[in-house]
Amino acid sequence: MRCVETHDPHQTASGGRVGGGDKAATATAHGLSLAAAPSFAIMAVMTSLLGGGAPDMLCAAHGAFPLNDMSLMYLLMSVFHAAPWLKLLVGWRRSARG
Repeated sequence: MRCVETHDPHQTASGGRVGGGDKAATATAHGLSLAAAPSFAIMAVMTSLLGGGAPDMLCAAHGAFPLNDMSLMYLLMSVFHAAPWLKLLVGWRRSARG
């Protein structure tokens, strides 16, 4: 007789269930999602202020545009990770209305 093993697609590797309500993991994930956008924004500002070092010195248009490639990438990453902040703001507005 052959043994057939069933697989629950909602089972995680640690034995828990996806969406099982682990409050610590949910709070950690929420905190990390809120930390991404400001972190990338700070990196964009720091990179544009401090510059990229020697490669920027070789560029003929050095100083013409305040955003270099890396600071532009960090700025875009900050915008892409702004969704949790927007959701939080919408929640605050809804709760303020009543």
